[in-house]
Formats: sequence, C-alpha cells, structure tokens
Amino acid sequence: MRKTVFLAMTIGSLSAQEPPLSYPDSKPGRTVETLHGVEVPDPYRWLEDLNSDQTADWVKAQSSLTDAYLEAIPGRKALEAHLTKLWNVERFGVPFFEGGRYFFSKNDGLQNQSVLYSTKSLDTAPAILLDPNTLSSDGTVALSSYEVSPDGRYLAYSTSASGSDWVEWRIREISSGKDLPDHLKWSKFSGASWAKNSKGFYYGRFPAPKDGEEMMAQNIHKKIFFHELGKPQNEDRLVYERPEHPKQGLYAWVTEDGKYLLIQVSQGTDTKNGLFYKDLSQPDSKVIELLPDFDASYDFITNLGSKFIIRTDLDAPKQKVIAIDLNTPGRKQWKTIIPESRETLRSVSHVGGLFIANYLKDARTEIRRFKTDGTSLPPVKLPGLGTASGFGGKPDQNETFYYFTSFTSPGAVYRYDIASNTSTLFKAPKTQFDPDDYESRQIFATSKDGTRVPMFIVHKKGLKLDGSNPTLLYAYGGFNISLRPSYSPATIAWMDLGGIYVMANLRGGGEYGEEWHEAGMKLKKQNVFDDFIACAEHLVSKKYTSSKKLSIAGGSNGGLLVGACMVQRPELYGACLPAVGVMDMLRFHKFTIGWAWQAEYGKPDDPTDFKNLLKYSPYHNLKSANYPATMVITSDHDDRVVPSHSYKFAAALQSAQNGPAPTLIRIESKAGHGAGTPTSKRIEAIVDKYSFLAKSLGFEIKL
Repeated sequence: MRKTVFLAMTIGSLSAQEPPLSYPDSKPGRTVETLHGVEVPDPYRWLEDLNSDQTADWVKAQSSLTDAYLEAIPGRKALEAHLTKLWNVERFGVPFFEGGRYFFSKNDGLQNQSVLYSTKSLDTAPAILLDPNTLSSDGTVALSSYEVSPDGRYLAYSTSASGSDWVEWRIREISSGKDLPDHLKWSKFSGASWAKNSKGFYYGRFPAPKDGEEMMAQNIHKKIFFHELGKPQNEDRLVYERPEHPKQGLYAWVTEDGKYLLIQVSQGTDTKNGLFYKDLSQPDSKVIELLPDFDASYDFITNLGSKFIIRTDLDAPKQKVIAIDLNTPGRKQWKTIIPESRETLRSVSHVGGLFIANYLKDARTEIRRFKTDGTSLPPVKLPGLGTASGFGGKPDQNETFYYFTSFTSPGAVYRYDIASNTSTLFKAPKTQFDPDDYESRQIFATSKDGTRVPMFIVHKKGLKLDGSNPTLLYAYGGFNISLRPSYSPATIAWMDLGGIYVMANLRGGGEYGEEWHEAGMKLKKQNVFDDFIACAEHLVSKKYTSSKKLSIAGGSNGGLLVGACMVQRPELYGACLPAVGVMDMLRFHKFTIGWAWQAEYGKPDDPTDFKNLLKYSPYHNLKSANYPATMVITSDHDDRVVPSHSYKFAAALQSAQNGPAPTLIRIESKAGHGAGTPTSKRIEAIVDKYSFLAKSLGFEIKL
C-alpha cells in the first residue's frame, strides 16, 4: 500500500495477524489544511459526512467485522445470563414531594427505561404516571427530565429519541394521566421551571437546524422562552436572549417563592459563569445582571427574601457559601455564610429550614448541616463510606430523601428526618450477590510531577498480587467532574470473572476543588494523561496486574484520555476501550456543542492552544506502531461527541497498526452519548466489551 505522511503518523499496511483480520478499505483521502503555518493532513475527513453512502457503507463493513469477531469468542451466553441476573433487581429513584403528592421512579429490573410513579402517601400503592417503555417498541425513547407544577395538576416532561441530546416537551395532566396538546421541540440542555401560578413554565431552546443537519450543526443562539399552557409553541414568549453572545449558554429557573426568575449564563463549559435575575412580581421588570463578570462559579441555592444564597469558588477553590442582599449588592456587602473547608463542597440544598451540604473527602461523601446563619450542626451519619446524593425538598418540609451507594452496595434510598437527624431505609434492592465476597480500598499513585493521585480498587477477597490479574482501569479527568464510588452490575460481573476494577481520580476533575480541575485543563491537559499513566504503572509495579493483563477504559472526555494514553504509551496496556471520545482535537469545536469545550481544551484557532492540542490529539499522533488490542466504541446518534471522531480515529488506527492485536470499532445503532440507553442495549454492550477483553487479555469467561 502507498504510504502517506500524516503528521506523526505513517499510514501503512498491517503486519500479519494470528489469525489475520481483513479490515475494510477506509480509502484515505488527500485533504490537507495549513493551520498556523503547519500542514495538517486529514485523510479521513470524508467520514465526517454522516449522511453519505460512502460513510454508511464503511459503518456497515466495520460493524460486520466487529460482530463476527465478537460472536466467535466463547462464553458470551454465560456472561449475558450472569449480567442479566445481576441487573434483574428492583431499583428505586429518590422520591420528592410536590403539589400534595410524592413522585419517584422505579425499574422492575430489566425494563429498558425506569417508570415514573406517584402517590399521595408512601404507605399506599403508587400509580404509574408515565411509562417511557410504551413510547417506543425497542426502548430507545427515554424520559429525559420532568417537573411537577406547584399546584400538583401537571407534569412537564421531556423525552429524547435514540440517545439524542435533543428533547421534546409535553404536558401530562396528573389526575387523568392524559397529555395535553402542547408539544415543544428543539430544546436541549434545559429543564422546565414552572411559574408559581402553574399556568406555564420557562425553558430553553435553540433555533431549528436545517434538515439533515440535526446531528452535526452547531448549537448556538440559545434563548429562554415562557410556554403558556394550551398555546402552540410558536406563541411562546421570548423572555431573554443574548444575540451579541451567540455561544453563551442560558439556563433559567424560578425561585421557590416564585418571586424571581434566575438566569445562569455560561461561557461554554467554563466553570466561571454569570448570574442574572428578573423580578417576576413586577410585570415589566428588566433582567438585572447581578454577577456579570464571569470571574468565578456562582451556583444559586435559595433566597431568603431579598438575600440570595450562593455557592461560589471566588477566592475559595474548594467552594464556600455567601449571601448577597439585592438591596445592597455591592461586593463589600457580601457575607460569608459557610466558609471554605479542607474538603470540597459540591452542592447545598435548603430543606427543612437548614442548609444540607454535600462535601467530598478523597472522593467520598460527607454530609454536613448548617443553620441558615451558617451555624454548624452535627453532620448526617451515612450508612457507610460511599456516595450520597439527593437531599432535595422545600424549606418548610420536615423530611427529605437521599440515595446511597458504593462499589458493592446497590443504591438504597433513605428517608431522612430533619428534626431528629436520623435516617431510615426506604427502599433497597435485593442483591443477587453477597457484598461480603468483595473488598475495596483507596490507594495513591505518584504522577510525573510528584502529585498524589487517588485510586479506588475493588476485587474479590483473596486476591493474590502476582501480576496475573486482569484489570480494568477507568477514569475521566476533566470538566470539573468528580468520579465517586457507585454500584454497577457490570463492575460485579467483571470481578466475578476474576478481574480487578480500578477507578482513578485524575486532575481535571472536581474531587479536590477548582485548583485540581485547572491543573488538568487547557495547556495543562498533559497532566491528566501523566496521572493516568502513573496509575497504570503503579498497578503494574505493585503486581496488581501486568501490562499484558491491564486494560484501560473511558468515555467522552475519558475516551480522549484513553486515546491519548494508548498513543503515548502503547506498550503499557494489553487492551483499550476508548468510548464516544473526542479524538480530533483540531476540529471538535465545529460540531454541535463542541465549541463549548474550548473553555476546557483551548481554542484550535489560537496558535498557542493549537500547538498544545496538536501534541496530544489522538487522531493526529498515531504512527506506525505495535498498538494494544483496541475496540473503539461509539453510537450513530451521538450528537454531543459526533461519531466522526471515533470513525476517523478507528480508520487511522487500523492503518497504523503494525502489531498482531485487533483494532475494531463497535458502533451502536439508535443510541447516543449514553444517557437514556435501554437496559437491553447496556447489557449487550458490556457482553461485547468483556468478551473483547477476555480474548485480548488472555483469560476465559468462566462463571
């Protein structure tokens, strides 16, 4: 085959394989761009056209190859049966109370989508309010979000199809279970917030994209509208827009007392945001730009009359809580209610007359309580070391609910009595395994620059540290997102196969506050890859595993992580699973919401950022080498990280592979970036992943 220079990559023929795999011809093109004085070939640019016959044929051929390879791996039926058994347990969401009723979700076990229930009393049998499984024959229409009107009469709910970020809003009458004629489209990254009188709600939407561009066109010019019940969408009232800033995100909600409309303004995925408000008690009031400087993160918690209570990282990287009086809003008049702590403050709710604060201590949850003046109260005693979430509600309620989970504890829902500071179990799944068969610990690796990086390690008891254990190392490392211990049937199944599961908390995440996040973004992104590589090396050096038994996995930004690390250190891993990853760091900003990630990654149009992005972009740094076994994973309806990222990377990787290991791509149909994926598809995907790892890491599927 003719060889073409592709930056650091030489595209050449594959070595002989045992047994040989014949990859589809990806037909490299001759596209070359000059960016900041650098010639950048892009031979697989044609795979960005998701509507072309050529791309469709390539997808079909790649899928046929991958399906045949996976189906030939023994033990898949036993693995599927085991996963199905683990998954088939009743699961509950966290209840909330609104308009005289409790609402919560429940999944009987193997339902593709969880069902929304309501009841007037927790002591009586609940009734089905909305069953998403009836909205499609294959479970690919998911309930995205919902909001109950203050008077308890209506449910505004949004659904997404095939995993798309686009949602459509409808209104259901709760008493009859019937939908009103209202139907709203082209909404994305938005909830619904009801007016206090329950006559309508506020929501965000984008202009309708052109036909055929729904999955690729940039999402810009978002606006806030008010929808009045019973009226068509074209009569929705425009409430707020920023036409001079088309790439700013707008998110609106009504305060608990109904007096104010809050508008949070974001600049891409930057944690620094603006916070504006509109006085709804005044008919023609203007939007007031309370916090317009974008100098820190400002998260509105509640208002106590004219005092806005806000969580912020201004001069407090691990967050604090402040009060701003609208009557004297100058910064000199701001008051600190809850000062910054050694632990990272992740959220605060105002319920039962108290502030309930969720902290992270080495990525584990601590729940602390405060009076509204900041006086500290005894903390909430949790069921164990793990992750707690929930604690929502209203200031005058005497109860709230929370969800608690860990790696080996399926999510249980607890009722929390605010006055007595006690928790009682509300609902818990009946496990199909014995949690005492497993153990977990937290250890630390040392990164290239000396930074201590925490890892959670989970495995069956009796593990021998002899380097022979198949290991799955997972991480994310970006966007201020914190990875915390949580239960998954997939993790239990992996350990039942004899594997070790490891979750690393890398820089770029939010586990240790904004400084930890900033240490892994933009020009410092290489720190994240160094952290991950250090974790892998630590696992090998301590004989938890060996390179040939070590696999790495991550999705979205974590897919970029896996792609970059496998390109930088291919000899360190036995198998790689980059999923829905950002693989082309020079063009990510050109599709859907990708422009927003420039706040995290940097701007390809900036010469300095371009140079940095080019250094680690997985697609551009492949070269003729012996790469580990790799299965790239994506979905044909992913309109967040468009599948062309994975398509181009897989095509280039297949051509760059000079070793015997397989380089495949798994393309899920009628699925998106991950949210709303039906249970059936989730089980199928895990069977494929673990089958691939079993063959690649050299162990049998025995259950």
